[in-house]
Amino acid sequence: MHLAQRGAKVLGLEQFDIPHALGSSHGYSRMIRLAYYEHPDYVPLLRRAYQLWDELEKSSTVRLLHLTGGIYMGPPDGEVVSGALKAARMHGLAHELMDRAAIAKRFPQFSLPEDFAGVWEPQAGFLLPEKVISVHCEQALRAGAELHGREKVVEWGDGWVKTDKGEYRAKKIIFCGGAWSGKLLSELGVELVVTRQPLGWVWPRRPELFEMGKMPVWGIEAPDGSLSYGFPMMADNPGLKIARHGRGTVTDADFISRQATAADEEEIQTVVNRHLPEGRGPTLAIRICMYTNSPDSHFIIDRLPGHEDVNIACGFSGHGFKFAPAVGEMLSELTMKGHSSLSTGFLSLARFM
Repeated sequence: MHLAQRGAKVLGLEQFDIPHALGSSHGYSRMIRLAYYEHPDYVPLLRRAYQLWDELEKSSTVRLLHLTGGIYMGPPDGEVVSGALKAARMHGLAHELMDRAAIAKRFPQFSLPEDFAGVWEPQAGFLLPEKVISVHCEQALRAGAELHGREKVVEWGDGWVKTDKGEYRAKKIIFCGGAWSGKLLSELGVELVVTRQPLGWVWPRRPELFEMGKMPVWGIEAPDGSLSYGFPMMADNPGLKIARHGRGTVTDADFISRQATAADEEEIQTVVNRHLPEGRGPTLAIRICMYTNSPDSHFIIDRLPGHEDVNIACGFSGHGFKFAPAVGEMLSELTMKGHSSLSTGFLSLARFM
């Protein structure tokens, strides 16, 4: 979309349908937050992403982002609470540090250990991924881009791409291959580990506590260092969505098991039983997603080594979707200008050298 709107002649290739539920961008909701505990350098990119989400909503007249506020909970000296506080204070973000008693009073949905604290952020919320992809694709098409669904890339070299349906030539190539990036980019020089990630929906004992307007987006640091997280209930998909942000079982994108297992359900129900006593109830659905994990769990946005006219974006490690329009803008600038107005240094391949 960003390339086409800047006047470039663009061909987009997708091996599955547009959109589809076979990668890392489905499941009806994706969290967005500013007080980024993973690394404070993400905050300027997030601020730009928020601006672009707003512009996209206005140009498409489609609601894509719901601001619900968000609370991130865990031990006060843990990665989640201390990291969110660091980002909020460094960048002057609206936030509130809450002790367990204050959390219990404002959000009685949660059951937490005595020593837990939380960081409340009013600007957090969630995006609707299927709608987001559809709107971006439609805007790209209206701007003159050509998109091909159900066409798989099988081989490529400098200036050309071969698919299972034809061969194309171009001055520049951009790869955003998701869980297939490691297979597409044999010269990357960095190992990308693909993992299987279940997403679950349960019907809570007291659904009125978990409705939009009463329930924020939330994350709770787990004993193993992962983040249990969830969303308010939405009308377009019944139930309370819960998942775990942490590396799942290693898999292969072409051979992943998409059939939910008893272990997948147990993972979801364990979070409910531990932290959401009034959310206990039967499982309604489990869907399978994938993470493409970089070695340090940060994104990779850069030029492919040895290929002057090939740019890449990969290794989003389960937390990249909220950045989508900013990443699109960055890649379009890198491709057309050779540099981006947004700082990408901390996401470059140089950190692995």
